[in-house]
Amino acid sequence: MKKNYKKLLLAFTFLLVLPLTLLASCGKDSGHTVKIGIMGGDTRVWKAVQQRVKKEGVDLQLVQFTDYSQPNNALTNKEVDINAFQNYAFQDNWNTAHHTKIVAIGKTIFSPLTLYSKKVSSLKDLKDGASVAVANDVTNEARGLKLLASAGLIKLKNTSLPTPSDITENKKHLKIVPLDAAQTPRALADEDAAVVNGNFALDSNLSSKDILFKEPTNKASIPYINIISANKSDANNKYYKKVVKAYQTQATKDLLKKLYKGENIPAWDINFNK
Repeated sequence: MKKNYKKLLLAFTFLLVLPLTLLASCGKDSGHTVKIGIMGGDTRVWKAVQQRVKKEGVDLQLVQFTDYSQPNNALTNKEVDINAFQNYAFQDNWNTAHHTKIVAIGKTIFSPLTLYSKKVSSLKDLKDGASVAVANDVTNEARGLKLLASAGLIKLKNTSLPTPSDITENKKHLKIVPLDAAQTPRALADEDAAVVNGNFALDSNLSSKDILFKEPTNKASIPYINIISANKSDANNKYYKKVVKAYQTQATKDLLKKLYKGENIPAWDINFNK
């Protein structure tokens, strides 16, 4: 009888402990791998985020790409889980053109577009017929042309995505040279000037002394705020949200200021409507 009693007592104790063990196991976050697609060779900010989010149970793996057509294809094909390279305007245009459902899950930076030259030192020195390289993808070409208009070099039709055919005034008879965005820094050796995206300017170590004009930061900048993106079906993934939270910190702000000295502006808590 005593042996049977002991067996029953052990069995009863096991049944009581098992649910508590399972509950504790379910409540504990054992970690998760997240692959993020990024552009460019400078990963210092993302490596810092990688270390912070690791404490939250996320193994953040950085997957680097070399041109703007790759990260969204990789996202759609589930080769990466999220990406961080594009702005709202680029994402909207991509979704329309490729019938995808990619959404923003967090803001990162605003990187002003800049007109550089190694041949002249000011806008007024651009000669008649000067050649200016701009990125050839729809969004960045439009943004580059708007930059030239802001600089007073051309005038454009009132359209959201202007192309060279929408130039209505070109007093200097500038020759617009569309190139792959990654090639625009190299074009400075041949062209009189080039409109270069921030990530490619940083990768190419372009000097601030070669700047002719920089994109202003105001309400018109909002479509060009860079974002972390995911497929719509994954927009509420808790691990992806942890990555966003780990990025949007004072530590990231401090590092951006230290590394880029105002070239990459933290955008998640700035009022651009001023």
